[in-house]
Amino acid sequence: MAEATISPVRPQAGKPILTKADQDVGATENALLLGIDLGTSRSSIVSMDGKRKTVESYVGYPKDPVSRKHLKADVVYGKQALDNRLSLDMYRPLENGVIKGSGDGDWSEDLQKRNLAAAKELLAHLVDEIEPGRDEVLYGVLGVPSRATTKNKQAILEIAKEVLDSVMIVSEPFSVAYGLGRMSDVLVIDIGAGTTDLCRMHGTVPGDDDEISYPIAGDAVDQKLFELIMTKYPDVQLTVNMCKTIKEQYGFVSDARDKIEVLLPVNGKPTPFDVTTEVREASSILVPPIVEGIVKLISTFNPEFQERLKQNIVLSGGGGQMDGLGKKIEDNLSAIGGGRVTVVEEPLYAGANGALQLAVDMPGEYWQQLR
Repeated sequence: MAEATISPVRPQAGKPILTKADQDVGATENALLLGIDLGTSRSSIVSMDGKRKTVESYVGYPKDPVSRKHLKADVVYGKQALDNRLSLDMYRPLENGVIKGSGDGDWSEDLQKRNLAAAKELLAHLVDEIEPGRDEVLYGVLGVPSRATTKNKQAILEIAKEVLDSVMIVSEPFSVAYGLGRMSDVLVIDIGAGTTDLCRMHGTVPGDDDEISYPIAGDAVDQKLFELIMTKYPDVQLTVNMCKTIKEQYGFVSDARDKIEVLLPVNGKPTPFDVTTEVREASSILVPPIVEGIVKLISTFNPEFQERLKQNIVLSGGGGQMDGLGKKIEDNLSAIGGGRVTVVEEPLYAGANGALQLAVDMPGEYWQQLR
């Protein structure tokens, strides 16, 4: 493996950052290696022993003794938390792929601490889901958005070192490319809930100029769909979470589509509504920033290799599964003479799979240096 791939790098470049718990660890062969994709909406984990899990990125704490007795738990996660959110103090601790309050912004110290605690609970739960041995040493590679700041990454390291024995952080599109074994002449687009990340690969660890991140992603589609439906049908009783469900089932950007009719409550009565136009319009907000990012990354690339890059554009992440998205992107690439877009085989696990492969390829002595 190329030396550049395994060397510590500058945080701003979205390259590996490393830490080591204050304890000795054995060689790599004595550790359980993990690939982890911490997402705003869903988080995934895969282990070297073949286990894999995906959990919705929600953490809930019972509001009172009644809800605690009802749920028989002090903390609940994922779908269980969503299904019981009326009886919980709910946290979605990851925003735009990083811990809420870990960057700039008007966040109270108390809220920052609560989101950090919830994020640590979520990571610990994710690790528990693959059932490691009680005394097993855990090495993990975590994916984060391309342009996550040093402060964002440091916050993730702080919680990770309380759960894992050693951890490395890489950008999500980089981990996708690594897992595909396509380290050169490929442009990866990872569409999550909080961010859409683009990264061009050219046989080495990507630098600042190789990565672009946009805040227009799955959450933005949900919000846009909510606004469009409420504008057209003001009497509907609707939540953004309901729009997320509609998007995940019906989201599309192609020109032709069968009618989409959903049941939505009006004064408590389920009523059918045609939301075809609204779903297409909301889903289509993903296209302009993706096309803009592709054009920028290709037009600023070495001109001898631009044609190779534009023929190897890869979609990943939950948003990568949207019907017609690849074709719509191709149709809008006339500014660079067209391009070819494909979708990874496992969009939801592509980042975690790549992170695991990176963990496997790290030499044992490299992990040992992380003291």
